[in-house]
Amino acid sequence: MSVDFKQALRESGIPITEAELKKSWEKLATEQGSTLSNTSAYSPFWRIITALVTKPVLWLLEFLSGTVLPNFFVKTATGTWLDTLAWAVNVERKSATVAAGELLFTRANTGGELEVPAGTVVQSPTLNEHIYQLVTTEPRSFEEGQSQLSVPVKAVGPGAGYNLAPGYYAVLPEPVPGVVQVVNTTDWLQTPGADAEPDDQLRLRVRNQFSAVNQWHTDAVYRAIITGFPGVSADGVYFEHGAPRGPGSANAFVLFDAGVPADTFLDQINAHIRDEGNHGHGDDLQAMAMPETLHDISVKVWPRANLTETQLQTLETEVALFIRAAFRESTQRDYKPTRTYPQSRFSFSRLTEELHAQFANIESLAFAGTDIVSGLNIPRIQRLAVDLQ
Repeated sequence: MSVDFKQALRESGIPITEAELKKSWEKLATEQGSTLSNTSAYSPFWRIITALVTKPVLWLLEFLSGTVLPNFFVKTATGTWLDTLAWAVNVERKSATVAAGELLFTRANTGGELEVPAGTVVQSPTLNEHIYQLVTTEPRSFEEGQSQLSVPVKAVGPGAGYNLAPGYYAVLPEPVPGVVQVVNTTDWLQTPGADAEPDDQLRLRVRNQFSAVNQWHTDAVYRAIITGFPGVSADGVYFEHGAPRGPGSANAFVLFDAGVPADTFLDQINAHIRDEGNHGHGDDLQAMAMPETLHDISVKVWPRANLTETQLQTLETEVALFIRAAFRESTQRDYKPTRTYPQSRFSFSRLTEELHAQFANIESLAFAGTDIVSGLNIPRIQRLAVDLQ
């Protein structure tokens, strides 16, 4: 129950606790001339009154202050209530979408033709106790002398979890005769998968809509257009003004959480804005991927005493995965550290604190270098070194 809404009820003179309700019942009984004197907690009569009157009132108050009142406001509304408030400003929750792209198949014998049939399944290793699978959407054939072949695929289900980094999709559960390797390469993802839009992201788009409802193409209007595409969050669009390509031009840098999709996905956004006329008069807005800066990350870790060799190896591996998750990389673990953002400071002291909280076997640790201060770019890892001391 929200304390703020309970306080609002109390300030309106409404009793909201069992003790306050009991006091009110006694006052009303006295005002009506009741001569009842046995109102203790052991009174059978008063227990009946509490059961038949007080408890239902408490249920109604709980429902009013914990459900009805919070869901009147965008800030605190959730679920279907938030969907209704979004509908009022012509915004709908984005549904889950299916990832689609291309995988690279390789064969050893280049003689003759070889078909990779539609429906061929390619999967990842176990990640967070889940195996992600892609399936080929159409048959493709190796030509005479051709050793590698790109084949279109889509995920077997919706969700952002299928947007794995290059190299993860490399397992053929049922081998294709003649094929010796399959892998998802850099920029394999053409359309990213997305989960159903969570409340916090929908809430941001609803807030943005109040600024976007005007006749001019402001940042809010373009943000509303771009975030209407799946896989783009409301806090993941950053604008560069100052006419980078001449008068009337601006750039919209799009930040993707799970890898950068192929240029074809950004082409869809640009085509919608520029080619289909969804821009202001004279405007030249171009959406592009957020520029990256590459960094060498090095950390020394002093583990607690008496750890086994296996525990030490596990600690080294897991610390590296935790750090990679902070830099927005796909990993085998569902770690949730504070992540990098454009136009912000990435604090290694905070990352140190989070590592201590996550791994009890760390006695101490120290990062080399200083905090990373970002402009219109996103920090990525070039090389990562975790050194156990």
